[in-house]
Amino acid sequence: QVQLVESGGGLVQPGGSLRLSCAASGFIFSRYPMSWYRQAPGKERELVALINSAGTSTNYLDSVKGRFTISRDNAKNTVNLQMDSLKPEDTAVYYCNAKMADGRNLIVFWGQGTQVTVSS
Repeated sequence: QVQLVESGGGLVQPGGSLRLSCAASGFIFSRYPMSWYRQAPGKERELVALINSAGTSTNYLDSVKGRFTISRDNAKNTVNLQMDSLKPEDTAVYYCNAKMADGRNLIVFWGQGTQVTVSS
């Protein structure tokens, strides 16, 4: 049973920092890429950051480049998102995501989400 559990969200002032964590279980974590998505009220869920299975390659949403850093610890089955220089437009629910392919079948897993609010 795959489980993804996010933590670390909260309320911060513009320019502040937060570190989100996702604890994964129920699969061989080190074999799969991991990602963070976010969804603001009234908007579609968007991909924020992605990291490959080995943690050697990353990709970011243009608006967070230089401010956010995704990382993973395969020994601890965790993926993190360090968020610096936060802006009000970063306010959203942030979700941990895993995707796996079993032949033709694409399986997608989501965490429960953690709220990030950036406001003065």
